[in-house]
Amino acid sequence: MQIPRLHPDTIEEVKLRADIVDVVSEYVVLRKRGKDFVGLCPFHDEKSPSFTVSQTKQMYYCFGCEAGGNAIKFVMELGKRSFTDVVLDLARRYQVPVQTLEPEQRQELQRQLSLREQLYEVLAMSAQFYQHALRQSQGQKAIQYLQSNRKLKEETIQQFGLGYAPAGWETLHRYLVEDKHYPAQILEKAGLIKPRKEGGGYYDVFRDRLMIPIRDVQGRVIAFGGRTLTDEQPKYLNSPETELFSKGKTLFALDQAKGGISQRDQAVVVEGYFDAIALHAAGINNAIASLGTALSLEQVRLILRYTESKQLVLNFDADKAGTNAAERAIGEIAELAYKGEVQLKILNLPDGKDADEYLYSHTSEDYGELLKNAPLWLDWQIQEIIKDRDLKQATDFQQVTQQMVKLLKRIEASEIRKFYVAYCAQILSLDDAGLVRLREENLETQLGGTATVNRQQKPITASVKNYLSRQSPAPPPDRSLLEQAEGLLLRIYLHCPEQRQAIIAELEERDLQFSLSHHRFLWQQILETTVEQLDLISSLQNRYLESSEELGLVSHLFHLNEKWKKEILRTPQVVQAAIACMDLVMLEKRYRHFLELWQQTDPEAEPERYQFYYQAFYAEKIKLQKIDRQRLFSITELL
Repeated sequence: MQIPRLHPDTIEEVKLRADIVDVVSEYVVLRKRGKDFVGLCPFHDEKSPSFTVSQTKQMYYCFGCEAGGNAIKFVMELGKRSFTDVVLDLARRYQVPVQTLEPEQRQELQRQLSLREQLYEVLAMSAQFYQHALRQSQGQKAIQYLQSNRKLKEETIQQFGLGYAPAGWETLHRYLVEDKHYPAQILEKAGLIKPRKEGGGYYDVFRDRLMIPIRDVQGRVIAFGGRTLTDEQPKYLNSPETELFSKGKTLFALDQAKGGISQRDQAVVVEGYFDAIALHAAGINNAIASLGTALSLEQVRLILRYTESKQLVLNFDADKAGTNAAERAIGEIAELAYKGEVQLKILNLPDGKDADEYLYSHTSEDYGELLKNAPLWLDWQIQEIIKDRDLKQATDFQQVTQQMVKLLKRIEASEIRKFYVAYCAQILSLDDAGLVRLREENLETQLGGTATVNRQQKPITASVKNYLSRQSPAPPPDRSLLEQAEGLLLRIYLHCPEQRQAIIAELEERDLQFSLSHHRFLWQQILETTVEQLDLISSLQNRYLESSEELGLVSHLFHLNEKWKKEILRTPQVVQAAIACMDLVMLEKRYRHFLELWQQTDPEAEPERYQFYYQAFYAEKIKLQKIDRQRLFSITELL
């Protein structure tokens, strides 16, 4: 179909009716500030709001990225949609009659618009039908279930538009097709009826079920969830995917909860319809529910539009299924959580109850207190790792340690990772304060890329503990400093051909290796490439394209900005600083390794081995103290 040319009157009417604050609020949490509204810009990442919306001017503007325009442009830019598509969508939303400049296009346009409008209309009519059926004699068992089993008041039943689908095979079909004269094809496209396999005709999808309307963010019915009132399976039946409804993009009760989420600056995600309904009935109006699938990244991004702090609490059941659901949800949004783009918490209610059951015997204040104290997702995952594990058993200890290291490796923020390394070390030490530092060092070593075998530790006498505390060398540089040092050395090698032989000689003389895996891989590729080759960088980039390695981790090393051009002028000092940092890390690893072996050796059973390990770790300690003094200026000043 040719794109219709909309009449200027239609465009102007949409601009008049589509209030920009209303439109933008669907996607951004806005706070009133003076005459205008402010929020976090949806067009670029920012931590403090620079995005402003003027209701008087009906315009938005971001002082950070300079994006600006009216309501139509906002939706166009955010959704990468055409002008006509956005105007038509806003016209439907604000009930603006659509006119086109070419009369012959109107019929086709109206037909296209009519399909979605008819779907909305037939679903709204179905919701009314189900609500009416709930009040009839045939709906008595459904109303009794809601009032007795679910303990819902009349106002909550009406608030969520709950209803009942009669038991007959064609009850809804007869009402909408024969009485109301809707085409059967529209009902089928809405997911309300299905064609019979034999004999022709249709039958109702939902029969003898308690009906729960599923609405979009604007409050329009787009699908249904039906709960059986018998032993029929499945217990819950959702509408199929339609033109209007996609389970992975929809959240139950978001239309009712978006205001509460914005007001409380927090969203609570539960598993079931009635968990969300019960929370709203108890005054907890920021609750929403997933629709029987793992929480998707798209659903999470939809939720985060309404909370400035990006705080999300998963309140899934504490049973195995609920735990699995929580882990699946974490898996979907782990990337956001590790980067700190979402404050993710996990709430498991006492005695394995779901939110609906918990509120039968507790107040909303009790639930609110549990929400306040819900652990961050990392704490929850660590507790899941050690659940039902005996850390006094070598096998359990090793498996728990490996899982902890796997979890810690993915934390990008160095300060947060340091905190959780200490936390895990405390758990692994089994309340033995003398072991905490050792466990912490073991974890740090493994996070640095060196595999360590975790064994049960022999008791250490008080005198040995005191000796170790007095003799412990300065801590090694953290990973971020090491990454800078190694990256700097590689950058110099790539851009300063005259320094390449000197760098190779320094590394060989000190028997040094790159600690970080992506730097080790790049160095291996360098060594396999002819040093005299003029276009070394281009050759390396081609090698990455041919391998499965991630080029993004090292691609910045292939370029020089003004800062790095100046740094390279001090090449000899910078090389020495980087080498000193790498040397310190290798010495530290050897020191910790020999120290742990010494602690694990029985001096009475193996006196020679005990003495050998003691001399080895002490020699490394002396080297560490010497090089640590040398690095104080070079590393901190040059990196």
